[in-house]
Amino acid sequence: MFNIYVGVAFFSVVLSSLSQVLLKKSSGETKKHWVFEYLNPKVVVAYCTIFVCMLLTIFAFTGMYYRYGAVIESLAYLLIMMFSRFFLKEKITKRRVIGNLIIILGVIIFTLSI
Repeated sequence: MFNIYVGVAFFSVVLSSLSQVLLKKSSGETKKHWVFEYLNPKVVVAYCTIFVCMLLTIFAFTGMYYRYGAVIESLAYLLIMMFSRFFLKEKITKRRVIGNLIIILGVIIFTLSI
């Protein structure tokens, strides 16, 4: 059952994952003053993006079954791992792979039981 609401929910998860990576990238930078840790362009853009994602998710839930939301939202963990590897050059450890495989297995089991 793919409709525009499911697409909006998936887009929201992708955008939210990108904003999480942006926040992490900002946290690794040294600032002149502690105030600039919270008031710099990367942090402001990331939090504004998360706010937009919240609105998109609320919109998506108005037109789709709630059970699909849990499946779509859980994909954020996988996306954050991939985006962190691509943008931040983080290593993908065995522990992360196992954790994400458990999440994917849970999504498959949950989807098959619907």
